[in-house]
Amino acid sequence: MFEFGLKDIIDILLVAVMLFYIYRVMRDSRSLNVFSGILVFIVVWLLVSQILEMRLLGSIMDKLVSVGVIALIVLFQEEIRKFFYTLGTHRQVKNLMSIFSSHKDKDIKRDKEAIMPIVMACMSMAKNKVGALIVVERNTPLDSIVETGDRIDALINQRLIENIFFKNSPLHDGAMIISKKRIKAAGCILPVSHDLDIPKELGLRHRAAMGVSQESDALAIVVSEETGKISVAISGHFHLRLSAEQLEILLADMLK
Repeated sequence: MFEFGLKDIIDILLVAVMLFYIYRVMRDSRSLNVFSGILVFIVVWLLVSQILEMRLLGSIMDKLVSVGVIALIVLFQEEIRKFFYTLGTHRQVKNLMSIFSSHKDKDIKRDKEAIMPIVMACMSMAKNKVGALIVVERNTPLDSIVETGDRIDALINQRLIENIFFKNSPLHDGAMIISKKRIKAAGCILPVSHDLDIPKELGLRHRAAMGVSQESDALAIVVSEETGKISVAISGHFHLRLSAEQLEILLADMLK
């Protein structure tokens, strides 16, 4: 007789959590349709081989599954790498570690010192309708993107940010990368999103911001040259028409 105990409940919960995390990675990488197709194939395979016990079709699907595991690793190697990296640098783990840190107050002060120059520079550029694209690195390294631009490695400074994005500056068309509370590079090239859901009134800077937010956990700030509006792209979603206060709160919350 089949017995259902506490261990089985834990087993089901762990599988559910694992599937949820895989779903989130697939959703953020825009591979959700492929993930759904794989789930349908697994359900059909279990139905054919375990329930209906169709030996010929079941053996064929068994072979496909054994080869398919290798194919999936090759096909989703970037997503798998991102999944384990995200798991190792999960925000809850970082928050737990911060509880035991004696430098928590100092970190909050440093965060504010790094955030305010960005906010003030964005507001000044928005007022003068100067286009800008600032990418703030979080957990996922952006080294490959930094290599596409010119390295700066300077402290975050309002005047420096505004000078880089000044219309006659040779670096104003690219993206600025901020990492570990320093301006790492400027004039960088970002992956452009081809998502059809992006409003047509948003330009190339917004599509680049969306692209980097879909491929990493970075936060991308856009100042529109046409409208002077400030937008932020995070995890494949836009926060549009932000005020100075909203931008500051968003940065403070995302960069904890």
